Amino acid sequence: MRIFLGLMMWCLLLVVCWPLALLAVILFPLFWLASLPFRLLAIVVGAAFALIKAILFLPARVLGSRS
Repeated sequence: MRIFLGLMMWCLLLVVCWPLALLAVILFPLFWLASLPFRLLAIVVGAAFALIKAILFLPARVLGSRS
């Protein structure tokens, strides 16, 4: 549904202002490629926090906490 809505919005933009719609088609893959390192950084930071949480809660798990 999200892809369909995006396609309909792009078609509306194509009708209203076709140069801007073509610019969006050209720039969207470049923006997606530029955002990949930030996505990878977010995954690494999330994994690091999960590891720290697992290490901190390890004694409680070993002792048999009920939560």
